[in-house]
Amino acid sequence: MESRSKSISRRTALKASGLVAAGTALGMSLPAVAEAADAAKSADADQCVYDTIVIGAGLAGLTAARELRKKGRKVLVIEARNRIGGRTWTDTFNDYEIERGGAWVDPKQPHVWRELSRYALPIVADAGPERVLMPTLSGFAEFDPITAYTRQGELFTPFFDGATNYFPKPYQPFTREDLVTPLDGVTLRDRLNQLAFAPQDEIRMTSTTALYGAPSTRGALTQLAQWWALSGWNYEGFAGINTYRMQGGTKSLANAILADGAPHLVLNSPVSSVTQKNGQVKVLTRTGVTYTATEVIMAVPVNVWKKITFSPALPTAYRDATTQGYGVPRQKKLWLDLTNPTDRFIAEAPEGYGITIMGRMNDNAPVVAFTVDPTLDVTSHAQVEAAVKQIMPQASLRSFTVTDWQAEEFSLGGPAFRQPYQLTRLHRAISQPFGKVKFAGDDLALGWSGYMDGAIESGLRVAGSPTLSPLPAAAPNNRGLVGPEADRRIYRSMIGL
Repeated sequence: MESRSKSISRRTALKASGLVAAGTALGMSLPAVAEAADAAKSADADQCVYDTIVIGAGLAGLTAARELRKKGRKVLVIEARNRIGGRTWTDTFNDYEIERGGAWVDPKQPHVWRELSRYALPIVADAGPERVLMPTLSGFAEFDPITAYTRQGELFTPFFDGATNYFPKPYQPFTREDLVTPLDGVTLRDRLNQLAFAPQDEIRMTSTTALYGAPSTRGALTQLAQWWALSGWNYEGFAGINTYRMQGGTKSLANAILADGAPHLVLNSPVSSVTQKNGQVKVLTRTGVTYTATEVIMAVPVNVWKKITFSPALPTAYRDATTQGYGVPRQKKLWLDLTNPTDRFIAEAPEGYGITIMGRMNDNAPVVAFTVDPTLDVTSHAQVEAAVKQIMPQASLRSFTVTDWQAEEFSLGGPAFRQPYQLTRLHRAISQPFGKVKFAGDDLALGWSGYMDGAIESGLRVAGSPTLSPLPAAAPNNRGLVGPEADRRIYRSMIGL
């Protein structure tokens, strides 16, 4: 099939096929936020006792620190890396700004959207594909976006049959615990087997189930189904969630939150132990420095807990969670400089391919790709190019960069995606304080676990601040307006109406 002459974004394709409604705003340029180094104070190793020590300067930790600072608390943030942001990381590749971790935001994610409005951070929409490559039993075929995503919607909708019943309140996942509990043992692979799709249809599903399940036999149906519910129980919301991003990169949000809270900040300080004794908590770093507080917030990924010595030892549920792992294993994010093709496209591959999904969303941009293949050597130019050519034989790879969050010692995995039984057997328990130690992070969100919104929600909750309902009160926009009418006007201008 020939490419459409007029480009069309994924969300616009969904709208044109009758799958999506208007209601999203774009922000325009505003003054830059100060860099973190200028916004935060350094901490003195011989300081007095803090009210709270936050371990981890990702969005959850920064949000918790800001909220506690607003309450007059003395807060120290300790970060293992030489930067803030955690699993969000704005970087450059071939002079192009890229996100090595989390990238996209959406009005359906109320906590992150409120933060963008709070700091007047500009939002841009990816231009989207001119064509879509989908697998068939005889190879990859090219479709226009409307045709491709209309069919995807027809396939994914029955996959989540019943979600309105077992997740009627998506931000309260235990509302129908009687229905969720028996489903929590079902893997993504189990659900595919139950539905018995025709082979030519199933291979179009496994790009998604493999990417998040890593592999499909690992990931829990309840995790993906909760995202479906949070997206409005429909394919247009589910497929359109990864469309909008911050014009200044995710670093603009991290910097804004840090500057607003202005806690004491220590970088390059991995924590080796957390000891509770006599109503206080002592935090020892690998460099031998000890900090003391009346409470500690652990805002590092669940996977990392096992690398820190806790005294007394963490209870069984916490140990089980960190041993099993919450962050997606095997998932690596690549940015590719392809000399061919040069157009905007999305290509999805069935489970078992070296590359699971890849695409160029904007003109003159590098291609972003994901792999969950443990046999793919992402340090090898030849192997990466061969994986791309599996899908697009004409492709030519000039250079690439990769981020392997599982190999990164302060992450040990990608974004959260629960395994079977973790929601009903572990999730509620590990979100609770253990003595003077509290826990936060996108892994522990009640809503958008695995997204920036979940990290912020968790940071708010652990700091005792209110969280939001699914619909934001106001969205950032480019005309000084808020509310639905502003969203509709800007959306119409965006798609040329």
